[in-house]
Amino acid sequence: MKELVEVIAKALVEKPDEVVVTEKVNGRRTTVMLKVAPSDMGKVIGKQGRIAKAIRSVVKAASMKQNIFVDVEIIE
Repeated sequence: MKELVEVIAKALVEKPDEVVVTEKVNGRRTTVMLKVAPSDMGKVIGKQGRIAKAIRSVVKAASMKQNIFVDVEIIE
């Protein structure tokens, strides 16, 4: 899931070299943390959080096939 989030985020931002994605696995639950440049934060979140919701939806659909639960957090 880490790679999926990284590909999506790098396609959205102006500074793809500053995209950092980390992953913490705890049993069947995985937390993916996405960090981008402060100037790109709005592009990743979108108006009223629509882009962030879309990223989470895509990751959730992909994780259902692997029978795991994935949370996506966008951090500064």
